[in-house]
Amino acid sequence: MIDRKIPTAALWALGLTQIIGYGTLYYSFSILVPSIALEFAWPEQWVFGALSASLLAGGLFAPTAGRWADRFGAGRIMTFGSVAAAVSLVACAAAPGRVTFVLALMAMELASAFVLYSAAFVAIVQIGGAKAQRSITHLTLIAGFASTLFWPLTATLHQYLTWREVYLVFAVMNVAICLPIHAWLARLSHRTDESASPASVAVGPAGGAAFNPPNRARVFLLMLGGFAVEGFVLSSILVHMVPLTTALGLGSAGLVVTTLFGPSQVASRLINMLFGGRLAQRWLAVIGATLLPLGLVVLLATTPSVAGAIAFVILFGLGSGLASIVGGTLPLELFGRERYGARLGWVTAARQFSSALAPFALAMAMAGMGVHASLWLTAVVGMLGILAFSAIVLLRRQPLAPVMLTTAN
Repeated sequence: MIDRKIPTAALWALGLTQIIGYGTLYYSFSILVPSIALEFAWPEQWVFGALSASLLAGGLFAPTAGRWADRFGAGRIMTFGSVAAAVSLVACAAAPGRVTFVLALMAMELASAFVLYSAAFVAIVQIGGAKAQRSITHLTLIAGFASTLFWPLTATLHQYLTWREVYLVFAVMNVAICLPIHAWLARLSHRTDESASPASVAVGPAGGAAFNPPNRARVFLLMLGGFAVEGFVLSSILVHMVPLTTALGLGSAGLVVTTLFGPSQVASRLINMLFGGRLAQRWLAVIGATLLPLGLVVLLATTPSVAGAIAFVILFGLGSGLASIVGGTLPLELFGRERYGARLGWVTAARQFSSALAPFALAMAMAGMGVHASLWLTAVVGMLGILAFSAIVLLRRQPLAPVMLTTAN
């Protein structure tokens, strides 16, 4: 592979498609749920349950989507994904009943595997070569504004349009904006197996694949476990964040405090972009994993202090921002570019599976144990992520000398 930098225009264009993808396929859902539930005469929790089931389906499909990105090129996969996203949004808008709506929602989450971060990160690696890690950080900074833009946009559209019409508008956005951008990126990107030299690939400390064969398997499982834990902690707290702050006695101040999460998340990406260039991604993973349970401990130790709640939200936002970065950069650092899409697909699957189960698990824990005990338990679970990523650091301290490995066809 020729080590080159992704063109700035391509990076910004890809960032735009990520904002639209996350905004239309994910963030808009919570705004439209009350109207969807009302029309289908369905309790809102069941509508959210349908989303959880759809996320599970999307997570199970993510490794396959990653392998296809390796084989056919991420740009081509994302071009197809734009069409699939638009079709699934139209299917949701046209769904006559609950069953058809749930099926369309599952199709939407399957389509997301082709157009969101996992596919975008692979596209960056295939276009950007060795410059990919920094470009991934830039992309997450741009895409971090998806919720900031699409929550108010969806709410404003919904004042004048039905939820079905809003989904039709979003379908048009995917076809009119994302489709041509992804088709352009398809001409820039190359399949992993074609862009790597067919003879050999240098691996070692700079390439990231410096492990003994048994350790490679251990590191991969530790990485999946660490990301699954992060997904569980983030999803369980974010879904329940506003009710949690109220239950902890913060009252109306809790709602104001939670608005700091988004800016903190973006700030962590900006700080990393400016100052984290020399920091190994495995250490960044440890830091991100540490910030999540640390935030919970601060909240529990200071409640009902507003200052403590502010510290919690900032720490949690910083940890979330770092987690989104290392989700793309850590597999690249540890294992190199070969089969990067497939590995990233497994990371996505681990995260989405735990994220889909987490809100329900925390709700059940709070009902049986109370809020404080449940949050302490969640913090303990979060510490398992620290252990997983720290174990990777320890294993990575035993690198092999750079060698030449034959690339499998």
